[in-house]
Amino acid sequence: MKRRKGPYYLSIFGRDHVCWWLRDKRRQFLSQSVNFDFTKNYLDLIVTYTSVIITLSRIDDKKALVGMFNCAHEMTNGSSDPSYPRLGQMFVEYDHPWRKLTEEFGPHTRSVTTALLSLKMLYPRRNLPAEQWRSAQLLSLLSAPAAMLDPACCDTMACEYLSMEVMERWIIIGFLLCHSSLNSNQASQELWKMALRSGIYLILTRDEVLNIHKVSEDLFDSIKGYSKRVADIKECREHAIVNSGAMHRERRNFLRGALKELFKVLEDEPGLLGPKALFVFMALSFSRDEVLWLVRHSENMPKIKTPEDYIDNQMAELLFHMEKLRGLMRKHIHVVQRYHVQYLAQYDALVLNDTIQNMYVCPEEESVLMTSFVSTLSALSIKQVDNKEEFDFRALRLDWLRLQAYTSVNKAPLPLKDYPDLAKVMNMIQFHTRTVDSLEELLQETSDVSILCFYPRVFEKMFIQSSEEMTMKRYLMAFPSVCSHFGHCGHPLCPEEVSVHMEKKSLRLCVTFLEQIAKQTSSVVLEICAEQRNLHDQLLPKHCAETISAARHRKQKKPVQKKGEVQKEKPGAESLRKDRTVATNVDKMHLMLTELCSSYSLCSDFIVFNHIVVPAEFLLSHLETRLSEIIVIMANYNQTTQEIARPSDLLAGIRAYTTNLHSLSSYVNVDVTRLVKSVLLQQTQPLDSRGAQTVTTIYTNWFLESLLRQASNSLIVHCPTMQCFVSQTTDNEPTFRAEEFSDITELQALAELLGPYGLKFLSENLMWHITSQVSELKKMVIENMDILVQMKNNFDKPEEMSNLKKRLTGGENVLKRMTIIGVILSFRSMAQNCLNDILQKHCPYLMGPIECLRDLISPETDIKVNVFELASAAGLPCDIDPALVAAIGSMQTGHNNNIHCLATAINQLAAAMFTIQNQSVEQQLKEFLMLASSALLQLGQNVERVESKNRESVYLLLHMIVEESPFLSQDMLESCFPYVLLRNAYREVYRSFVVTLG
Repeated sequence: MKRRKGPYYLSIFGRDHVCWWLRDKRRQFLSQSVNFDFTKNYLDLIVTYTSVIITLSRIDDKKALVGMFNCAHEMTNGSSDPSYPRLGQMFVEYDHPWRKLTEEFGPHTRSVTTALLSLKMLYPRRNLPAEQWRSAQLLSLLSAPAAMLDPACCDTMACEYLSMEVMERWIIIGFLLCHSSLNSNQASQELWKMALRSGIYLILTRDEVLNIHKVSEDLFDSIKGYSKRVADIKECREHAIVNSGAMHRERRNFLRGALKELFKVLEDEPGLLGPKALFVFMALSFSRDEVLWLVRHSENMPKIKTPEDYIDNQMAELLFHMEKLRGLMRKHIHVVQRYHVQYLAQYDALVLNDTIQNMYVCPEEESVLMTSFVSTLSALSIKQVDNKEEFDFRALRLDWLRLQAYTSVNKAPLPLKDYPDLAKVMNMIQFHTRTVDSLEELLQETSDVSILCFYPRVFEKMFIQSSEEMTMKRYLMAFPSVCSHFGHCGHPLCPEEVSVHMEKKSLRLCVTFLEQIAKQTSSVVLEICAEQRNLHDQLLPKHCAETISAARHRKQKKPVQKKGEVQKEKPGAESLRKDRTVATNVDKMHLMLTELCSSYSLCSDFIVFNHIVVPAEFLLSHLETRLSEIIVIMANYNQTTQEIARPSDLLAGIRAYTTNLHSLSSYVNVDVTRLVKSVLLQQTQPLDSRGAQTVTTIYTNWFLESLLRQASNSLIVHCPTMQCFVSQTTDNEPTFRAEEFSDITELQALAELLGPYGLKFLSENLMWHITSQVSELKKMVIENMDILVQMKNNFDKPEEMSNLKKRLTGGENVLKRMTIIGVILSFRSMAQNCLNDILQKHCPYLMGPIECLRDLISPETDIKVNVFELASAAGLPCDIDPALVAAIGSMQTGHNNNIHCLATAINQLAAAMFTIQNQSVEQQLKEFLMLASSALLQLGQNVERVESKNRESVYLLLHMIVEESPFLSQDMLESCFPYVLLRNAYREVYRSFVVTLG
């Protein structure tokens, strides 16, 4: 593959072409108002060539770099680069670049001066102070309502939006190269002084600037007879330092208002974009010039007494209106095309034809070109726009440039300077054709601020200054939007720079700005939510005790409040206002939210280096992160003290937040519902998307480590009648009251917070604790295996059973561990019932089919279908607990206490274990009844020696097992022989327990 030449070698070839073009003595006539394109290209060529040479001279290691390249070339190709000697000679010649350049351009002084003096009418007219712009009502469509529909046109269409920076670069560099005209031509001197007074720096390329006064003074100091020019330079520098900052500051202030008015009018009447398109390009060009002036001077700010002139904390507004105008032109491009196609076909073609007819002499070649112009324009029609055909007038504009070249040389058969009407018409046609087929190119030419990519420090500083102003917050989105311009700042000769370096820099800046805007917006939104949550919290029932007490005291006519005691304000007192002009904190936050959300109206998305950027998604991302953090904070979990907020309080806080978050949709077009669903769904998982703990993990840990741990030690007991856990009275004051966290209201709130996913996680953790207890039980079973086998074979022999029972070890331990399992399963059953209630309320039409499916499935045959897992996830009670089956299955390698929970543990453990062993649950439970009845028989034979409380507990346990089991019935219990013998003896005990339990 052929290796591309470096920029140093390109400078040689560029120099050759520039020198050849300048040596062509035929080119004489140059004028911005006549042959605009020809003159502009001529001056651009000179300035670009000079900028390359000056930039090259600033590279300290250029000789070493070129030498290394030549060595690499020689090693690769076996010979040095042919251009290397010339390049080395060029480095020597241009060791003092300005001196060498002035020698080269000395013979071209006349042509350059002629081209520059064609700006003597244009540049002074453009370089006016803001007061004169304001008095002339520049860019205002409302100043002359009668002429609002008239097309905006003039003799020099392209000159009207020509960049001031470009003109100043032409003037300063042009007169530096051809300085002799400054001593011989008064007009040249005046034009030069005006450019020197406008500022201090000019951009050579990107962030390379030229200190115009210093360079000019250094050059003229070395030339005899230029002492007056040096004095002029010093005078202009002092003038620029004192006045230019204030002048440009006032221009920016004027343009902010002018662009806002122009956009509002055109937005209301987009049809005016056709006749007034020139106004848009002028407004964009003027604004872009002021932005770039401030950028290059802020980076290199001189030492002055008024540094505030070089700081603009309202830059966001100017950039914002520029972006809005650009967007408006793109949105209504067909309006602009339709108008100008019609103008070209019905007006420009006729005027051009008449102009050609009135010409005295028209050579053949020029005649062919002009005839093609007329025929091309005459063939246009509105239908082409309606049919959305693509227009391409590049050939016409190229022919016009060629015609300018033919007619601008000395002794041309058709001298263009003698036919100004032709130049006027063709310049107008060129503008109209560009609005039809090159609107994007025109917008880039007049409003591109991609140079900000090379001034990231200044750009970020402007953003920070604007974000500190309340009135500028609505315009902040202009900064990330401007990053979409940065795709134009590269050069085709170095595509690697664009794809690697500039793309990363642009995206970094864009993301930084969007993150800052989103951060500010989300902070304000959530502060408002926090205020509303505090107000909502005042209305909760837990705060009504003071109000009730005060009302009771008033009714009983108790003594009035003592002086000095502050009476607590009632909820809603904040809404009573004596003076509406006094803004509260909430008022200020709502104002700030309105300002920030207004910035999102700039655009829904934009493109930065082929990346589609959606600003609203950054806001949603920040809100998601912050809301997740706030929900966890509202849980108020302290792992050390085991303090935590009640689920109902947390749920009330979340509802207050979500209610106010939905009001965000009134400010900016974001999907708040998706945001809330995403955040709350993440809270039902153990960890959120950031890997942080959620309320699911927090409440799971708390219920296991605090409530259930105390319940296992009988400090808290399960009360089936109240359907909650109750703290027992002890000498030590409890850290919390169990009934305040485990009643139906709180568990329903917990089910709302955690949802099916969260409760599944809670169940899995509960099952883990059960399996740990089962593991211990398994060890005791293994220790007593022989005795248990004998008891199974002799359960119908009371005497043998009595002897075997005495040999069993660890009976109390078994009872304790089974009780713990029962406590855990009871808590899980309560939580599942509350989940069922919640789901019945939220999705009743889904719960109905799940219940039917559960009832139709036989557990013996279809347990692997996972129907019970579905039902359990919906909070429905199942004959076989799938979570317990899974937990115990994972283990398979091949009464002033909670004794009443044993029935739940026995039934569910038995169902799960026998299912794993593929045995009949019903048959095995029948055998268990026989064994249990035998135990009761032994107890009955020694009834005098057994405490009444224990007799009642064991007897009741047998009944509860039968009542809770879906596999057993009362008939089965009565069919057991030992039970029949004991039925009459314990009838009264049973009746008393039934009455007690209701």
